[in-house]
Amino acid sequence: MQLLYFAWMRERIGKGEETLEKPAAVRTVEDLIAHLKTLGPGYAQAFETRLLIRAAVNQTHVGLDHAVTDADEVAFFPPVTGG
Repeated sequence: MQLLYFAWMRERIGKGEETLEKPAAVRTVEDLIAHLKTLGPGYAQAFETRLLIRAAVNQTHVGLDHAVTDADEVAFFPPVTGG
């Protein structure tokens, strides 16, 4: 699966994108976040407060209970406000 990180999430993780083979236990965006938090301190910090995380799967905003597959593009970003 292709992962994209935006704004301060990208800064904390240290990269804007990466390819990850989906672990068998990962079925939802929530599961993916739990897995990513184990990959190192930058990931743990980026995903520390789930209320500050939004996700899109294949360019569609989704909830954390949304299913993911190995073929998906998953983007993570903080809440965005207009102005």
